Amino acid sequence: MNQPPNRRILLIDDTPSIHDDFRKILTPPIETNQVLDEMESALFGDSTQPAAPAFELDSAYGGEEGLALLVTAMAKQRPYALAFVDMRMPQGWDGAKTIEELWKVAPDLQVVVCTAYSDYSWEDLLARLQAHDRLLILKKPFDNIEVQQMANTLTNKWDMARRASLQNSHLEQLVVQRTQALTHASEALQIEIDERKHLESQLVQSEKLASLGQLAAGVAHEINNPVGFISSNLNTLDSYFSQLQQMLGAYRQAEEMIESGEQRDQLKALRESLELDFLKEDIPVLIHESKEGINRVVQIVRDLKNFSRVDNDQTWQWANLQQGIDSTLNIVASELKYKADVVKHYQPLPDIECLASQLNQVVMNLVINAAQSMGPERGTITLSTGVEGDTIWLEIADNGCGIAPQALQKIFDPFFTTKPVGEGTGLGLSLSYGIVKKHHGTITVSSEVGKGTTFRVVLPIRQTA
Repeated sequence: MNQPPNRRILLIDDTPSIHDDFRKILTPPIETNQVLDEMESALFGDSTQPAAPAFELDSAYGGEEGLALLVTAMAKQRPYALAFVDMRMPQGWDGAKTIEELWKVAPDLQVVVCTAYSDYSWEDLLARLQAHDRLLILKKPFDNIEVQQMANTLTNKWDMARRASLQNSHLEQLVVQRTQALTHASEALQIEIDERKHLESQLVQSEKLASLGQLAAGVAHEINNPVGFISSNLNTLDSYFSQLQQMLGAYRQAEEMIESGEQRDQLKALRESLELDFLKEDIPVLIHESKEGINRVVQIVRDLKNFSRVDNDQTWQWANLQQGIDSTLNIVASELKYKADVVKHYQPLPDIECLASQLNQVVMNLVINAAQSMGPERGTITLSTGVEGDTIWLEIADNGCGIAPQALQKIFDPFFTTKPVGEGTGLGLSLSYGIVKKHHGTITVSSEVGKGTTFRVVLPIRQTA
């Protein structure tokens, strides 16, 4: 933007004398007389004024030649600021045609039309060239001062237009930079909003887990007491019935010793009407089944507590993942009962350092998703575990409907779901992804439409500091 002023001028005229006149006017020889200069300085003081930059004048004797000079100058990045163009040039292009071709190469070139007479009216020429702001007329014969004024004014105008253009380009670059900065800031803000939504959804899920843990604790407390005395009463009842069976056996022996046939017949009829022999066989079975039912209730409560880990929900602890998987399967048994069979391929796993309740939530989400992917026919869900170096892995595979490739790329995005409206929030896999990442692990998915889906979770055995 600090380039020197452009004083380069192109003269296009087919008359050689015109070129001589322009050189005398625009590039006169500089004559100096040192003696006179010294006398002037002694008499009037040093009043030397800075000389104006000299013009650089190039000559062409036809429109085609002038265009060639302009093209060469533009290629060398030494453009002309001003062109004086004769209107009537019998050989080759006339002035109007020449100006049209010049402006195709250098649209900002200032032009002065030199003419004594013209085949065009001034209005027709302006209408044809459509450049009222870059075109002036100089009538022949011309005045030297008029030529100098035009040259000074129009070259300065070209410089000002160039500076304005550079300034506009600079401003446009600033606008682009600011726009990009605003765009980046907007994108960063959107990412922050999405992360905040994700964190809020995780908070909601954590609150649900906390509520579930509190429910489990309350259920365990309320159920364990009646279950305890029911179990104790059943054990006592079993013991009592064993004693009653001994008494009934003694009565049966005493019945045979009764001499009165009438009394013996009455006892026999009573025994048969009461189906005493059947009761002696059925009552132990009922007591045994009741004990099994109570034990199942106890196991469900224990699994619920293990799943929620209410006492240590946010505490890193050493836990057995396989135990958590089995507890979770018991919790979701009703979801699986009519949809899929569960096949287990377990390898012995070491305890891992983890937030056990959150990993149980991951297993629950993956198993329920697998169950919901089944079609009308009953499917199979296969759970496999193993150890690789200092990590353990879990795979949950199903033979359900599978996931389309375009959806597979978004499967872990918050609020993305392939389920019908009202049947899914799109948070389950996103939360699972966040929990696994929190454990410094990885969760990957492979799927084929119509054949099924496999999720693989890899977790470190020990968490780093």
